[in-house]
Amino acid sequence: MAKGSCATRTKVAVFARISGDSIVSKSTLSLGGSVQDACEAITKDWAEHGAAIRAAAAAAQEQSRPAATPQPVAAVVAAPAPAPAVLTGKLSVGSVPDGADIEVDGSFVGNTPSDVQVAEGDHTVTVKKAGFKDWERKLKVTGGSSVHLNAELEKIPTP
Repeated sequence: MAKGSCATRTKVAVFARISGDSIVSKSTLSLGGSVQDACEAITKDWAEHGAAIRAAAAAAQEQSRPAATPQPVAAVVAAPAPAPAVLTGKLSVGSVPDGADIEVDGSFVGNTPSDVQVAEGDHTVTVKKAGFKDWERKLKVTGGSSVHLNAELEKIPTP
């Protein structure tokens, strides 16, 4: 630390959070002295005004909160209705040769051989493999049904 007329001075200023009032403002010869002065001022101010500071902070927080809207008892107690059960069926899809892509309604669902769960209703099943013609079937699935499909793929002739 420099001494004499060229010594730099460190300034410290501490303000109260709620009121904005100055707690301490002064100059010291060292950073450590500034920190010590600030801590001592905060400790002294808290001992003298801590209860009032907490009360003012709580009041400010209450004012910033929107007013609670009363809720009807039915809205608080009522539970959502359970979702209706979705009925499904099982498709067992195989192919010759194995390893072809399976699509249900245009979406890829796996490779042959596979078992696939589908929702009840009308569906289009397509089986595709490079070098072979696409194989397609339209079918209606009922809940709990099990359908086996075996796609015999035709090789595309090479010129």
